[in-house]
Amino acid sequence: MANDTSRPSDNKKSIDNLKTSGFERRMSIAKTSLNIGRRWAGNSMSGMFLDKQTRDKRNQAFMEAQANYVAEELGKLKGSVVKIGQMLALYGEHVLPPEITRALQTLNDDTATLAWPKIEQTLRRTLGDKLGDLDVDTIPIGTASLAQVHRATIIATGEQVVLKIQYPGVADAIDSDLALFKRLLKVSNAVPQTRALDTWFEEIRDLLHREVDYNVEAATTERFYGRLKDDPRYSVPKIIRDYSSQRLLCMSFESGVSVTSDVLQALPHERRNAIGQAAIEIMMQEIFVWGEMQTDPNFGNYLVRISDDAHVPDKLVLLDFGAIRQFDNELLVIAHGLLRAGYHHDHQAMKTAMTGYDFFDTMSNKVRSDVASLFLLATEPFSNPKLNSDIPADCLDTLNRYIWANSKLHSRISTGASRAMQSVEFNLPPKEFMFISRKFIGAYTFLTVIDAHTNPDTLVKPYLK
Repeated sequence: MANDTSRPSDNKKSIDNLKTSGFERRMSIAKTSLNIGRRWAGNSMSGMFLDKQTRDKRNQAFMEAQANYVAEELGKLKGSVVKIGQMLALYGEHVLPPEITRALQTLNDDTATLAWPKIEQTLRRTLGDKLGDLDVDTIPIGTASLAQVHRATIIATGEQVVLKIQYPGVADAIDSDLALFKRLLKVSNAVPQTRALDTWFEEIRDLLHREVDYNVEAATTERFYGRLKDDPRYSVPKIIRDYSSQRLLCMSFESGVSVTSDVLQALPHERRNAIGQAAIEIMMQEIFVWGEMQTDPNFGNYLVRISDDAHVPDKLVLLDFGAIRQFDNELLVIAHGLLRAGYHHDHQAMKTAMTGYDFFDTMSNKVRSDVASLFLLATEPFSNPKLNSDIPADCLDTLNRYIWANSKLHSRISTGASRAMQSVEFNLPPKEFMFISRKFIGAYTFLTVIDAHTNPDTLVKPYLK
């Protein structure tokens, strides 16, 4: 959630209470499920006498309408129901039909705000007398499915801070929300109830329980703060423990502009290149040095602080460390091998590096070769241009830097992945690879938006040892 320098307008709809009790949420989901069941029955009856082609076309349109209805009804509930939908949209494209994925992608954090009296009540219950130490702005600077962010001042020092205030009851509702969400998908007949789906729901459960524990997020933020405090290209909020708890996070206010800001777009191209290079380098360190990654590619988790000093670089402000995923050494060894093979654009080396997971080891040579080719394409921005003649000519500038905006890389990878998935041997990729894949897609979008050119040697060579 962004701490933008501009103060938001206060014309966003405000609500007095959230439906956080199990009964209220069950009733809301039950009503939606009942309506879906009625619609499905009506569609089945009315389509009985149609020919197969007409029926298939009608069913696809109906599925699209069902998915949009599910997303619309879920969007009326804050809390983990919305977050579950967003996570499935981000990571579940191999599990869910495209109609469901597209509909879930419309779920938006930026909805109604919880009215100040309810927020104040939550703060008073959490902070007690310490609330008197703070002058809290009653208008939020950010809203999300699980929390609301308010700017504040520590009266004694004048320090500007932000309070990330978890909505009351959302942490306790996670398990029941997951059950309700899964039941809703089952009633809609939109998603096969497979073991793969069960696995993803278990993963989402673990991620959500970690994300609502702000003690964990505070510790993670402090780790990243320590790692990056001496690098002038990055800024990480400082955690203020005196006003933080399991459900409340207090941190330094970090100014900046959004990734899509006109001010950022107007910067000289070389400055935008430096920002893009920094964005990719931090991701490389997350995977290959620290073994833990912020897996949410949402633009709202980043700001850019524009420098007014020619000797000070622009800063990438990293705001949110709730959705952190840690990777084991076995995966990191495989990832190093894949990166080396990608840098050298070596198909055989890529096939050799693809060992250690059942996903790779159970493939036939043909499918293994196809997937290796897909990985070579995915690592194109990190390959040595002198060794990779497959890079399109318009994707390299005069300094052999990669031009992300010209690459159409996402669509090219998606086409290749679709072909690979058509194989009867194809299984669901390991979750860890899907998390990394989503982060790369987020980075691709970021660098495309700011039209950054990046140097593959600078990015990759530190990790080729």
